[in-house]
Amino acid sequence: MIRAVTTTVALLAAGFAAIQLAPQAVGQTGPGWVTLTDGKTMGDWNSTGEANWRIEDGALVADKGKGGHLVTKNSYKNFQINAEFWADEEANSGIFIRCKDPTAIGARTCYEVNIFDKRPDPSYGTGSIVYFAEVNPMPKAAGKWNTFEITADGRHLVVVLNGQKTVDIRNGMFEEGHFTLQYGAGVIKFRKVAVKPL
Repeated sequence: MIRAVTTTVALLAAGFAAIQLAPQAVGQTGPGWVTLTDGKTMGDWNSTGEANWRIEDGALVADKGKGGHLVTKNSYKNFQINAEFWADEEANSGIFIRCKDPTAIGARTCYEVNIFDKRPDPSYGTGSIVYFAEVNPMPKAAGKWNTFEITADGRHLVVVLNGQKTVDIRNGMFEEGHFTLQYGAGVIKFRKVAVKPL
């Protein structure tokens, strides 16, 4: 009986230790995270272009217009972004980071973390940073909810899509700026967008 109780206590202790030692889930938990979409309002963004951004079923959605961006009002230097997105097969979208001039947004003026399953050159398709970090093979994102975890810490840039690291580079072209949610074509939805300054 004593041996059974001792074994049970040892197993419970081991279980609690394993829980304590398990890595924390990556995402929008803990101090420092600022939520930019609450699923109820458009949030605190500046809008550029003619995309028809709106709230539907708790997500920011765009599916028409000549393209455009939702741009953060704040500028960020070193940070983590966590965002969930849903794209259809025709979607051309992405998250642009470190855009110094929020009125001149593009892959030559910011880092473009791409969402574009049908990009003619798939090396810079979904999960890449256009012109800076190719992805091969390109993961497909269409038709499901996906999670982007983007870290910019000095020259070190890391992109993780659905738990799979797609980019890990060092580059100092852009040091600080706004980040954006892009609409280019198709249907794109974003939810649970949060940023944590580092």
